[in-house]
Amino acid sequence: MNGSPADEGTPVYTRPSEILKYLIRHNTVNPPGNEAACINYIKGLLDWAGVQNTVLAMDPSRPNLIARVPGRGSAPPLLMYGHIDVVTTANQKWRLNPFAGEELDGYVWGRGALDMKGAIAMMLATIMRANIEGLIPAGDVILAVLSDEENRSACGAEFLVGSHAKLFQNVKYAIGEFGGYTTHILRRRFYPIMVAEKQGCGLLATIRGAGGHGAWPVRGGIMARLSRFLNALEHRLPVHITPVAKEQVRYTAEGLPSPLKQTVMQLLIPALTNSVLDTLGSQVRMFDPILHNTAAATGIRAGESFNQIPGQISIDLDCRLLPGFAPDDIITELKSLAGSDIEYEQLYFGGGMPEVDMGLYNTLAYILRESDPGSTPTPMLFPAVTDARLFARLSIQTYGFTPLKLPADINFESLFHAADERVPVKALEFGTEALFKLLQRFGE
Repeated sequence: MNGSPADEGTPVYTRPSEILKYLIRHNTVNPPGNEAACINYIKGLLDWAGVQNTVLAMDPSRPNLIARVPGRGSAPPLLMYGHIDVVTTANQKWRLNPFAGEELDGYVWGRGALDMKGAIAMMLATIMRANIEGLIPAGDVILAVLSDEENRSACGAEFLVGSHAKLFQNVKYAIGEFGGYTTHILRRRFYPIMVAEKQGCGLLATIRGAGGHGAWPVRGGIMARLSRFLNALEHRLPVHITPVAKEQVRYTAEGLPSPLKQTVMQLLIPALTNSVLDTLGSQVRMFDPILHNTAAATGIRAGESFNQIPGQISIDLDCRLLPGFAPDDIITELKSLAGSDIEYEQLYFGGGMPEVDMGLYNTLAYILRESDPGSTPTPMLFPAVTDARLFARLSIQTYGFTPLKLPADINFESLFHAADERVPVKALEFGTEALFKLLQRFGE
């Protein structure tokens, strides 16, 4: 079956690692995206496997694909979705060509291997297997392969949710990024399942002051104030214990031995949170962003003339807000941290997921415990933003569940959007098997 030709020469593979290699070889760096060729490749695979599918696009060069495996009708449809656009590799030094899709040392290397062409490859392998083997799930299984997630999703999920909502009628639960992968603490294996995520918010911070000739330096001017502002951002914003973060800490602590268990539980005491984070360091760094709102400076614009001191500096701030918080809340926190002499303008606010529906969580956790005995699944508050916020408009609860059994010697999170992004071949096979179990069991 592997390597059989499909229509128009599409190479057909059913192993996720081989599918992934071809997905990586389609350069879909966003911007500009240009996802059409990659979508066409995926369509060729699904056509070969006999899976119903259609392509929908707001921009012909940036299409999306919707596939469906009919179910028995005894459960609502299950949505599986992910994006095929990727971030740039500019100014990164890679060991291998990031768009060659090569296998080395048991890993598939390339941009998108983790975020998130690897997950798409697992979903494709799963849904093709289901159709080829004649699996009739409890409810329809819908696969949505999306464009434009890395640039706020206007051509992807936002377009489909806004213009083609009927395709997702009666869907209650969805599987998307980011979760189900192994994290290691003291040789214990944990599998966080994303059930909620932070909210994206863009702010423009502006510092104004007296400009002048570069020959007469201004003491304590706006450049000095910029320095103080950036130094202030090195400090944490206030601690907030949200319900999902509380459960994530509690589930993780239960899987740890004493006395570390008791120490981790102290993260839930706001007066102790930061000192515990500092004391335990890398062992609990996953908890830092889910216990605080965050603001990262990502761009600075100032003077245009070499010999002129500017009278204004603008700083782009990528802010991530905890569930239930709004832009005004983080502006208040920033003023308290960095002073009130800086102006803030809201550029965008992504909103967030509604109240968490844990109805599918136990099924997902059971699959992970069965797939990796002795491991501990946990609910997770994802510190970034995904297309889950858009499908939430249709009252769809997304779970980050793209399972990967990872070795302890790989710092998984550090490879996202970074050089030498790669994923173990065995982890892809592990995840595909877990997703197939989900298709067999959801709605039962």
